[in-house]
Amino acid sequence: MRFSHCVLTAGLTVANTIPPYLEKRDAAPTATIRNGTLEGISIPAYSQEAFLSIPFAEPPVGDLRFAPPQYLKQGWDNTLEAKAYPQKCVGYGTEQIEDGGAQGEDCLYLNVVKPAGGGLRNVQYGNGIAIDKPFIGVTLQYRLNAYGFINGDQVKAAGATNLGIRDQRLALQWVRENIAAFGGNPDIVTIFGESAGAASVGISLVAYGGRDDKLFRGAVMESGGPLLLGNKYNASLEQSKYDMLAEATGCSGSSDSLQCLRDLDYTSLNAALNGTAANTFFPYEDGDLIQSSLYDQLEAGKFVQVPIIIGTNTEEGGFTAAGIKVDTDAQFRDAVSSYGSNETVPFIEILYPNIPAIGIPARIKTPTAAQGKQYKRLAAFTGDYTFIAPRRLTCQTWAQHNITAYCYRFNGDLPAILPTAGATHWVEVAYVFYNLDRISNEGKWTIPENYQRLAKLVSSMWVSFFVDGDPNGHGQKEVAKWPVYADGETGYAEDFAFDVNGTSKPELDTWRAEGIAYLNSVYGSAYGK
Repeated sequence: MRFSHCVLTAGLTVANTIPPYLEKRDAAPTATIRNGTLEGISIPAYSQEAFLSIPFAEPPVGDLRFAPPQYLKQGWDNTLEAKAYPQKCVGYGTEQIEDGGAQGEDCLYLNVVKPAGGGLRNVQYGNGIAIDKPFIGVTLQYRLNAYGFINGDQVKAAGATNLGIRDQRLALQWVRENIAAFGGNPDIVTIFGESAGAASVGISLVAYGGRDDKLFRGAVMESGGPLLLGNKYNASLEQSKYDMLAEATGCSGSSDSLQCLRDLDYTSLNAALNGTAANTFFPYEDGDLIQSSLYDQLEAGKFVQVPIIIGTNTEEGGFTAAGIKVDTDAQFRDAVSSYGSNETVPFIEILYPNIPAIGIPARIKTPTAAQGKQYKRLAAFTGDYTFIAPRRLTCQTWAQHNITAYCYRFNGDLPAILPTAGATHWVEVAYVFYNLDRISNEGKWTIPENYQRLAKLVSSMWVSFFVDGDPNGHGQKEVAKWPVYADGETGYAEDFAFDVNGTSKPELDTWRAEGIAYLNSVYGSAYGK
């Protein structure tokens, strides 16, 4: 039996060890790709087959460190075991630290999970199977931090910009060339990510001026999108990061500092990046992969014009305002100006007033002393600036160009894990994957029926979009139709509100309209997005 649909996820964390449910195995499945034959593992409990740690590029080490990914040319004569997750790409964020597991530079691998052949219609596990819409899932790894997004004049001269995104593009090319070996159709691929993964998907939509390389036919972006690139690009600041790294590693005096960084042993480079040269590195405009202002590209229609799902959570700002104490109007103004434009501050002060009742998260009545008295005000602004306003602008742009967009606002929570955070950043992920264990915090909380019902609806809608290009073939009863975001003139079309404590249904997309409209009007001029 063939499964024509493939979903490729970017930016999602995967485990490095085989979880317990993989221990009981049937006969090992095999697949023959361009480079040779793979032997994977059977997962009887879910009626799935998995092929793990499949290399899609040459290892980015030695002269290939801080260089564009190279096509994997060599094959293998014997069967390659694809039975354990790869080590993670090196990173220095809390997720990398808390998850544990091995990290390393040799990390350009992907994983393929597919329904097992035969007997699919009676299987109880896997939402794609449950609603008779099987698909193949592919997760990929790409270089992070400086390894993936080193910047500076030396990097640009070497054509080594935005390496992490280039890794993703090469993985997409691998899918196009090899997915048929697993029963997939290379013409029916959806790319899918959350947060940084959604930003990666957004960049693929605008890459190379919106050039359509036929790598995907649809995209899903949760809490992120084409405009999630931080603040206005500062070339001198980015160069200073490169110079700091070169100085910390002893490469600043070299005639070719970039080659010097490539020649370093991993231990020395890792120590510098994890110490005195520690910095944050993001995708950036390079005149090549990201050719110009993404705001301008969207306005001009320079993006791959495919159907999308894109949305945000009601209270994203609980995440973006974390760790910033704001007690006074002056501190609020300082926080706003740190986003890169003093000229916008007076307008934002008015549009985001210090009225706690309209701030977020709603369930926090009195912010803690560490958060500050105006925390909810700051959370409203930062959540809109970073996530919600760009989401609305993306929806409006797709509508203005007569391209299908399904837009949403997610109003659920994870009370067993984040009891006061509400519908903050990331909480929808467990619902999308119908991960009831996560929602219940590994069984510590008895999940009410309304939480289970919402998880079933969301995951089924995503699967329906993967397979049909339309989320409405979900098979759940008595659910209103999710409309296409179609009013490009006023910008206020209907999105779909997922509500764990009420009825999930379409709503007019006017939530915090004035502040968001202002932000969207100045992204290009004031913030350089």
